[in-house]
Amino acid sequence: MNATPALSPMPRTLDVESLEQFDGLVTEGARRMSGWHLQSIDFSDRSTSLKALDPSGAVFLGCTLSPGMEESLRARGALVFPAIPGLPFNPYRPGLYTGPELYEGVEFRPYEETPDALIYAWTKQQGRAGVESALSVALHDHHIGESLQDALAGPFGKRKIVGIMGGHAGLRGSETYDDAARLGRGVSRAGFVVATGGGPGAMEAANLGAYLSGEPEDALEDALRRLSVVPGFRPSVSAWARAALAVVGLYSGGTPSLGIPTWFYGHEPPNLFATHIAKYFANAVREAVLLEKANGGVVFLPGAAGTVQEVFQDACENYYATPEAINPMVLVGKRYWTEELPAWPLLRSLAGERGMADRLHLVDSVEEAVAVLAE
Repeated sequence: MNATPALSPMPRTLDVESLEQFDGLVTEGARRMSGWHLQSIDFSDRSTSLKALDPSGAVFLGCTLSPGMEESLRARGALVFPAIPGLPFNPYRPGLYTGPELYEGVEFRPYEETPDALIYAWTKQQGRAGVESALSVALHDHHIGESLQDALAGPFGKRKIVGIMGGHAGLRGSETYDDAARLGRGVSRAGFVVATGGGPGAMEAANLGAYLSGEPEDALEDALRRLSVVPGFRPSVSAWARAALAVVGLYSGGTPSLGIPTWFYGHEPPNLFATHIAKYFANAVREAVLLEKANGGVVFLPGAAGTVQEVFQDACENYYATPEAINPMVLVGKRYWTEELPAWPLLRSLAGERGMADRLHLVDSVEEAVAVLAE
């Protein structure tokens, strides 16, 4: 009987995401690039180094190369995926976004001219349906997913992530907004990483509370007062964003938190208090990722259809999960979730005697929500 041949192990890969990292590898004596994935790097002044290396098995994604170098690399065994012209975003993006990057220039020009707005405008163009555009979107969201994984293993360490879900309509200066901010602060101070949908309203407030969780409580009260001058992103996203940038400028270096917005809801601008922004084109992917990463539980503040969808999407995950994989679900607002939008009775009936039943919690205050998670 012939023995079954052993499967060849998958080759290890190395993500090279900066010219400095590439130079360091060369200085350390690298000779072969097999398994290297090089993303969005300008190699215009590194032709000598590239010619000296064996590029067989390397993958170049959206890199800038000197004339003739693309052909040279391909002839020697590399895969080269050139930059796609005419896009307002980088489909080979090597990292997550930041608020200042998405809102670049909003201090002196309207929001409509910022990178975030230009990308949203591109999604509404008829030409987006082409194969090249569809591939660009898929590549972008793939790389955002990889960057998110890197962030969870890096800046956020091994801390558990708590998702905070709530509507986008809560205005700055309202009780709803202030409560969401205090919830974000409490969750962060309890040792969790706060993750939101990355948009305005309750999402912005929760990221704000997390961002200032390392500051004295009066810093949050000060920020809430300053932001209340521009209650919402309508009629002017520009004024709304500038008010947030002013707060970020006053309290730089805040506690990291995560925002996962989408250009599918491009009319809802991303907030500037999430320090790490995983912005996707595909809303379905974004929703699934947000709930999947919330391994410390999810808190649901009062919201409308989008929040209700998230409640039952999370409930579905918990319903079919193994006991050790069930995460807490905390609904804030007893009257809201039992009378206005009575999701709670349905959740309890759905849970029945399954393992998720003792992970469902209905509370009336953000303090109670934090206490439940801390337990």
